[in-house]
Amino acid sequence: MKVLRVGICGWGNVATGMFKAIVDNKFFIEQSGVSIDIACIGARRDNPKCNPGEIKIYRDIFDIPNQDIDVVVELIGGVETARELILKSIKAGKHVVTANKAVIFHHGDEIFNAANDHGVKVLFEAAVCAGTPIVKMLKEELAPNRIKKISGMLNGTSNFILSNMEEGNEFDDTLKLAQDEGYAEPDPAFDIDGLDAAHKIGLLASIAYGTTLPPEEFYIEGITKIDKKDFLYADMLGYTIKHLAVSKLNKANIEIRVHPVLISKTSYLANLKGVRNGIEIDTDLIGTIHIAGSGAGQESTASGLISDVIHLANSNIEIIDTKKKNNSLPIKDFSSFSFQYYFYIEVQDTPGVMASITSLLAHQNIGIESIVQKDNLEENLVPIILVTNSFKETKVKDIKESILNLESVNKLRTIRIEEI
Repeated sequence: MKVLRVGICGWGNVATGMFKAIVDNKFFIEQSGVSIDIACIGARRDNPKCNPGEIKIYRDIFDIPNQDIDVVVELIGGVETARELILKSIKAGKHVVTANKAVIFHHGDEIFNAANDHGVKVLFEAAVCAGTPIVKMLKEELAPNRIKKISGMLNGTSNFILSNMEEGNEFDDTLKLAQDEGYAEPDPAFDIDGLDAAHKIGLLASIAYGTTLPPEEFYIEGITKIDKKDFLYADMLGYTIKHLAVSKLNKANIEIRVHPVLISKTSYLANLKGVRNGIEIDTDLIGTIHIAGSGAGQESTASGLISDVIHLANSNIEIIDTKKKNNSLPIKDFSSFSFQYYFYIEVQDTPGVMASITSLLAHQNIGIESIVQKDNLEENLVPIILVTNSFKETKVKDIKESILNLESVNKLRTIRIEEI
């Protein structure tokens, strides 16, 4: 049996979750032919929720790469200090396992180049959807395939919030519930503004298509503009609302984008609720496959981390080799995209308002697929719901401004419609 000596840097919830899983599941881990020996821990302070016993603790995390170990597990979070720790570990000849998506997104190519130069590996399965096994699946099981498109909900917090709003709850109330349940941080911006999902789809695009890390700039939008009423009208139209991350290979470019969408209620992704992550992968050889799993929490992240340690012992396959990257395709300019659009327009119930709106759209050569006009809301306000035909993103801003400039229009929201 191969023994891997591991040093863990960081001693928060993720690190202690990994420690407990290694101890509790020792028998099952060793069925893979690997024994994991936690040789040392780098932590500035103790964690009262987890006693590591006789394991040596170093108060300076940068002492860990100097120890007699095979693997450094980086769980300190952040970007620049994590980068420094990872590069020091690589130069010391240690493999690195991390759950830190941000440091790989921003410094991935530098880190992988250094790892290649020093003959070690840097693995990050737990950085994308925690324990949902997508990273090694793309690189290994799906290696013979041409990956045509990757799309999915990659942030469990956003999916939890939207799922609760679908049940009729307000955004602010649902966000507070997510924070109370530990799904969202006290400052939830990273999740609800879309940055977490953006980091993850950037990493997956690098694996599937050879894009750089960091990638070129791409479109990112969060979920803060969604209203619970939108779910009612989406349902009437046969849709639900999800926060979708997409990467797609085209002939002349590569798509990478993150934003809310209406998707058909009959689709696989539409039916994944709560903190679940869901990914749909379109391939040329085996068609479309689906992966779903928990996207957060001690246990699922521990699963991804431990799977990487086992992979180090049992495989010579690199997760990302920057020297083999040969993609020269640019990231598609978001302004060149075309989408169907959902419009929620709140108007004064006055004669001619519908004609004014449809006339503005017709002037821009934008067709209307369906119109729904509901009962009065309050103060003589009426909601009008439109689904347009597909049109270019370059037109969206001007159209919205023109509609809002109508004297009878009180409020306007738009959401793109995704074909899945």
